[in-house]
Amino acid sequence: MKTVIIEDEELAIKGLKNLLAGYPDFFDIAAIACNGEEAVDMVEIHKPDVIFLDIEMPVFNGFEVLKRLKNMPLIVFTTAYDDFAVKAFEENSIDYLLKPIEKQRFHLTVERLKQKRLEKHNQIDFQQFASLLHTLGNKKEIHSLTVKAGEKLLFISIAEIAYFFAEERYVFLNTLAGKQYLTNYTIQNLEDILPKEFVRVSRSAIINSKHILEAQRFFTGNYMIILKDSKRSKIETGRKYVENFVKLFDY
Repeated sequence: MKTVIIEDEELAIKGLKNLLAGYPDFFDIAAIACNGEEAVDMVEIHKPDVIFLDIEMPVFNGFEVLKRLKNMPLIVFTTAYDDFAVKAFEENSIDYLLKPIEKQRFHLTVERLKQKRLEKHNQIDFQQFASLLHTLGNKKEIHSLTVKAGEKLLFISIAEIAYFFAEERYVFLNTLAGKQYLTNYTIQNLEDILPKEFVRVSRSAIINSKHILEAQRFFTGNYMIILKDSKRSKIETGRKYVENFVKLFDY
């Protein structure tokens, strides 16, 4: 099967390539894409039989990739979602590989792909699946987020995050200690999965409401929020998001 890997983590790419290499008569890797934009291009150019698709990626995520495809190949999601979400995947007959991927579980995916190829079964309703994950994201409890720092993966505790800020196509995580990390999330992704103490206050910013130092109200009705991080960062509310911020308080 002509195969395209869509994954932004080098370690995950290496691991998946090693697993695919164990089935040389079945898989033929045509391309590897490291972000959503590349993914759409590679799939349209190579027209693969199957794609291994990471859900969270830079530029736009896995679901946004699928929305842009003209021809839908077979899809295997690669994911770091927790056991609760995995149960839902299985109940909805969605093929997935949970990171880190185990050989035995990968073999099961290979057998499923062989069967689907015979049946000419062309995957799932991904819009319904996206809705499912949105619900799961709101239900599960998140304790940390993973970010890259050079060749390292760091696990940043939710409690240590002061705010997220988007600049063009990139979203940065900012800690109480004043450190900043590039993430693989979009602002919308974060709004869907973060705990309730995280509030979107503008088109480009989400703050941790537990770390608000003070807020100054402008005559326009907007607020300048000052956070407790080491830089005393200032975030201005957007007009459409003022209500989100005001709801945090009793007055």
